Amino acid sequence: MTSELLQQVRVIDPVFGTDQIADVLITDNTIASVASSIDDVPNDTQIRDCRRLVLGSGLVDLYSHSGEPGFEERETLLSLLQAAAAGGFTRVSILPDTSPPIDNPSVVAQMLQRGVKEWDRGRKGRNSLTLLPVHPPLLNIWGGLTVDIAGKQMTELADLAAAGVVGFADGRSWENLGLVRRVLEYLQPLKKPVAFWCCDRQLMTNGVMREGPDSIRFGLPGNPSFSETSAIAVLLELVATTGTDVHIMRVSTARSVELIASAKAAGLPITASTTWMHLLLDTRAVKSYDTNLRLEPPLGNPRDLAALRQAVRTGVIDAIAIDHNPYTYEEKTVGFAEAPPGAIGLELALPLLWQHLVETEEFTALELWRSLSIRPAECLKQKLSAIAPAQKAELTLFDPQQNWKVEKQNLYTLSSNTPWLGQQIHGRVLQTWC
Repeated sequence: MTSELLQQVRVIDPVFGTDQIADVLITDNTIASVASSIDDVPNDTQIRDCRRLVLGSGLVDLYSHSGEPGFEERETLLSLLQAAAAGGFTRVSILPDTSPPIDNPSVVAQMLQRGVKEWDRGRKGRNSLTLLPVHPPLLNIWGGLTVDIAGKQMTELADLAAAGVVGFADGRSWENLGLVRRVLEYLQPLKKPVAFWCCDRQLMTNGVMREGPDSIRFGLPGNPSFSETSAIAVLLELVATTGTDVHIMRVSTARSVELIASAKAAGLPITASTTWMHLLLDTRAVKSYDTNLRLEPPLGNPRDLAALRQAVRTGVIDAIAIDHNPYTYEEKTVGFAEAPPGAIGLELALPLLWQHLVETEEFTALELWRSLSIRPAECLKQKLSAIAPAQKAELTLFDPQQNWKVEKQNLYTLSSNTPWLGQQIHGRVLQTWC
């Protein structure tokens, strides 16, 4: 039997909605006691002074990209799981845009089995640090909606559901509205989440940043906000017709927030998420021409940023997603318009969100933790346990004051495509329990 006593740690429990200082006793990966002070502990208990540290429910990643299979030079399943654990995530969800794509039960089974095997192998390798838990983060797999690049043929949705996918998504924009309607109708009896990224490719044309004064000033092709909002409006009409639960991914504009708020007020069964970088940066950051700011959807203008933050606080946007998207140095070392869109984030999201939102008192700690834990779990139709006696320990221990430099050798992910590369940030996860 192994026991740990975390003394005087700040316990943030989004299930109970509490933020308090307490002692927490963990025995054999189960929470044995939570109290203002715990004196009676088993022999050989490891006692840790956790003043100024934060203990919260494990973080839940709604959607991210794995390089493996197909692009292992960007990311392997092992490095992805290690990065997730190092970032405080006890559940990580992979989009189906691998090569081959996750569009049949055999690929689902292979990835689930390989994730556990690779974790066990990695703990014996050079990249295994003491903060990593004995068990890997829970690996959620999104099943593909279509089997071809053109998006004209549905996958065998029922077979994928039986194979254990957490839900269905393509992680890409869609053009065939008739197929979207059929997907929504077919998915109703399966009771699995379905996630869509709403973007009209014809309206965005060759835009690489949000259209507006900054895109003109920087001389970059603009992507108008209505390329997103028009697609959201169409999807909401289909949801109103079919009644199927839908998750809207990567919300990035103020007008999108208004449409989602109206749809929720009307009782439509939708949830929504934005990405962590869209809560921290806006179009003004693109003046650096850093290709790690080349994202899809692009960063919004300052009004979009303010609207997204407010929407997360009020629950109009249910969750903060990471959308971790690794690329090699060579892939990103091109002109801004030619760079593939995406950035890493699993190890950076919590520290930077805490630093810029909680420490500035724009968000409470509970509001941020809720948006990174129980709310994304609810979008996946999963639950997290409260931080209470007899509950399994699915926890994240975070030091909001620890300073560290974002460098390749300090990251578990194989890639380093982030605009914070080379910068000092404060806040780092010390341990996770899975």
